[in-house]
Parts: sequence; C-alpha cells; structure tokens
Amino acid sequence: MKDYNLKVSAMLPAPGGGPGMNVSSASPEERRFTINHYKDVIRLANDWECPTVIYVAGWVAFGTTQTDAWNYSLEAITEIGEFAKEKGISMAIEPTSADSNLIETADDALLLSEQTGLDNVRVMFDTYHALYRNEVSSDYVYRMADKLQHIHLADADRLPPGLGTVDYPAVLKALKEVNYDGYLSLEVGFHKRGVEPDWYARKSIEYLKQELAKLNA
Repeated sequence: MKDYNLKVSAMLPAPGGGPGMNVSSASPEERRFTINHYKDVIRLANDWECPTVIYVAGWVAFGTTQTDAWNYSLEAITEIGEFAKEKGISMAIEPTSADSNLIETADDALLLSEQTGLDNVRVMFDTYHALYRNEVSSDYVYRMADKLQHIHLADADRLPPGLGTVDYPAVLKALKEVNYDGYLSLEVGFHKRGVEPDWYARKSIEYLKQELAKLNA
C-alpha cells in the first residue's frame, strides 16, 4: 500500500450474516464474540495506520426490548471505544436505517456517542441511509458537524453520486462549511450482482472531482 501511496480510510467489522455479530443481542456470548471481533479489527486498523473503525450498533432482535438492546450496545461501544482509544483509533457510529432498527437517525448516533463519555467515539453517516428515511443528506452534515468522523457517499440504489436523487452539491457545500477534513468514502455498487466495479469507481470519482472544482472555484 505504501508503494502505491494508498491509505486505509476506515474499516467496518461485517455485521449480520450469521450468529455472533450483534452487539445488541440478548445473548451474552454473542455480544462478547462481537466485541472481541471489533477489538481484532481495531488491532488491524492500528497496524494499517487506519484512523477510523465504523460501529454498527446492532439490531433489536425478536424478544429483546428497544431499551435493553440500546443498553447492550452502549456497554459494547463503551468497552470497544476505550480499547480503540488506547490504539489511537476513533470509532464512528453509523445510523443504518436501511439495514437495522436501533440506530436509525443522526440524533440516535449522537446520543449513543454522548452516552459513552469518550471523545474518540464519534459519528458518521451514509447518504444512502439518509435517503432511505426521506431525509436531506446535507442536514446530517450540519447536525453532526464537529462530531462527524467519516462519511459514505452513495446515491439511490447504491448508484455513483450524481446518478440518483441525492443533492450532492448541497452535501459538499455543507461539508466545507462545517470544516470537515475527513475522507469522502464511496459505498456504491454492491447492492446487486452484475455491476462493473471500475465503472462505478470512475463515474463516482469523475463526478466528485467536477463538483469539488465548482465548489472551490
């Protein structure tokens, strides 16, 4: 990676897909497994000089109350956040309304972050999830402001930015106004089979360069 001047912007332990990856589970064993997995990813992030590990707060499984699931997730992110702080890593809580049912909004993520009492537990958002809730992506930028650690850019149906309905000029303007200095990370093209990765990457980069040039003109 250093030979090609590449850096790892963020890492995300894969949630779901089987037992053992829900920090909000009623099962203590499942929660412990997931916390330990996050710690392994944090160690790897430290090795790779990656500044951010994304936190997906789990989901309220059948038979678990919303309050219990929240408290389980809070316990988990507090322990994970303390471990990450020792390694110089920031955690970024992501609202994932299209995929889960616990942290769905900017305010949800901000509240969970605040409740940890840790300055390295911050927040992020994905324009795709904001769109899923019929919300305005630039509003998320202003709401998260100085706690915004990372961002995922994806248009409707995980299309490249500029090919859907998200108002990206407004998003980029908001990011500039709140002095965001993190990565513009793309999370596109994985919602179905039959996509061409290079096309998604090229379209995304071309569009963002074009809009950033306009913004900075």
